[in-house]
Amino acid sequence: MGGFFGAISHKNCIYDVFFGTDYHSHLGTRRAGLAFYDTEKGFQRQIHSIENTPFRTKFDKDLAEFHGCSGIGCISDNDPQPLLVRSHLGTYAITTIGAINNAEELLQAEFDKGHQFMSRSTGNVNETELVASLINQRSDLISGIKYAQEAIEGSVTLLILTEDDAIIAARDKLGR
Repeated sequence: MGGFFGAISHKNCIYDVFFGTDYHSHLGTRRAGLAFYDTEKGFQRQIHSIENTPFRTKFDKDLAEFHGCSGIGCISDNDPQPLLVRSHLGTYAITTIGAINNAEELLQAEFDKGHQFMSRSTGNVNETELVASLINQRSDLISGIKYAQEAIEGSVTLLILTEDDAIIAARDKLGR
């Protein structure tokens, strides 16, 4: 399981995202991350292990470095996220929650096209990176999200933070 949170404001939303993400700490015990976008600083992101130290303690020092009126955060049982992605769709931050039952099949299809993925120390691929790869196969984020959700057997819910100070939220296609 995991949880995520996003916010857009007319003012700095660092604390909104920090506390909103922290609220989900009971849903995951491995990784946590925050990503913000600011028109002057661009994307800022930090990911920490929360296996031995609580979320608030890990990110407390990072808060002074962040600035932005839009941001997303996540608590994850598995993958480090949010990820920063640069593609023909622009640069964006993405975080996902779900269970991709056909991940190996989707990875093999991507390998057959010549795509590559960063491998974690376990040898597994970050499922959020796989979702981003599927999204990037279309001409815009919305049709890419729809494509990814159709290709995935299981469940994926996501947040995308764009350079346009927008957050795109997509609920699992089956409503989970």
